[in-house]
Amino acid sequence: MRKVIGFALFFAISLVQAQIEKRDVHIAVGGQASFYYLPLTVAERLGYFKEEGINLKLSDFAGGAVALRAVVGGSADVVSGAYEHTISLQSKKQYFQAFVAQGRLPQIAFGVVSAKAAGIKSFKDLKGLKIGVSAPGSSTHNLVKQLLTKGGLDPNKDVAIIGVGLGATAINAIKSGQIDAISNTDPVITKLEQDNSIKVLADTRTLKGTEAVWGAALPAGVLHAPIEFVQKNPNTVQALANAIVRADKWIAKASATDVAKVVPESYLLGDRALYLFSYDKVKEAISPDGLISDAGAKATVRALAAFDPEVKPAEIDLTRTYTNEFAKKANQKYK
Repeated sequence: MRKVIGFALFFAISLVQAQIEKRDVHIAVGGQASFYYLPLTVAERLGYFKEEGINLKLSDFAGGAVALRAVVGGSADVVSGAYEHTISLQSKKQYFQAFVAQGRLPQIAFGVVSAKAAGIKSFKDLKGLKIGVSAPGSSTHNLVKQLLTKGGLDPNKDVAIIGVGLGATAINAIKSGQIDAISNTDPVITKLEQDNSIKVLADTRTLKGTEAVWGAALPAGVLHAPIEFVQKNPNTVQALANAIVRADKWIAKASATDVAKVVPESYLLGDRALYLFSYDKVKEAISPDGLISDAGAKATVRALAAFDPEVKPAEIDLTRTYTNEFAKKANQKYK
């Protein structure tokens, strides 16, 4: 009897996987070692994509904007990047749709080197600084634009923006004096804080900090792809969403030690204690269910429009920037 049940289950799984339109999927990610993309790493390392019938290829880039260009250029299928990019793209008549969330808060913090922090009384005082971001055009850069706009500065003229990545290269950029300030994610920011290398002035790793900067909780890391890809490959997209939602749920119950055992050793930046501490600081920012909130999507449009004249809220069709259809089905599968 047990063999019969086992065969039936195997047959059912095989039948579902046989319906997948595209088994070989190439995902471009901008800085995979960051907690921003932890669900992607967990899903990959625990074999969730493979169990969903997906043969995954991952290409890691210095930042989300660079990863996005890989998909826009046709060398990858799906982006693991910031939700806000779907809105910026639509303002340029390019339509990408997010279909599962990894983060429900941006998880990005902005800090100034400790030696110059005393001279920064407001964001207006950032004028003339060299500011490091993961990559120009990425969500780390957008945080800088928001802060500069609040300070009455021109994001395109009043500072120098330098791409420094999301890992050890970002830390080295601060410590070597290449940059005066940094917009980045954890564990990079926590490492720099612990070493007294920077003073954090804006922090979206928590709900309170996110609301202080953006006025609302904003969706963060998502999987998104050209809307034609989503429409033509619904079973493939469902399999990808299933893997991420399963990882979201695993993380929701995992301890910092559990996570550290799963991720590659290089992600720990040579300091396991730091990684564990960083994880506890950002855990609330990770999505528990892969869903994108309507309120968060609307808030993202308003936030981008504050500093990007190309984003006109009245002209953005949010229904084309995200869908919860796949995440909802994934939640039903993995209750």
